[in-house]
Amino acid sequence: MPQFVIEREMPGAGRLSDADLKGASQNSCNVLRELGPDIQWVHSYVTDNKVYCIYRAPSEDLIRRHAEAAGFPANSIAQVRTTIDPTTAE
Repeated sequence: MPQFVIEREMPGAGRLSDADLKGASQNSCNVLRELGPDIQWVHSYVTDNKVYCIYRAPSEDLIRRHAEAAGFPANSIAQVRTTIDPTTAE
């Protein structure tokens, strides 16, 4: 299944409390359950003012539907074409 990186501009994201992050995660998971098994949240990276999420889904449209239903911004969505890591250099 295609994998995507979603950039979410969320000023102050890095200062969110554990309770805030838990609530946002629960909200996201509830919407994912409603959308069905074709979309999966892998994990997210929280920085000072943005959140970068990794999702698996058949289309960008389904990711946008999730963002809208969950109330999260999806400022950019890019399909991952491949991954590299230090072992790629070997």
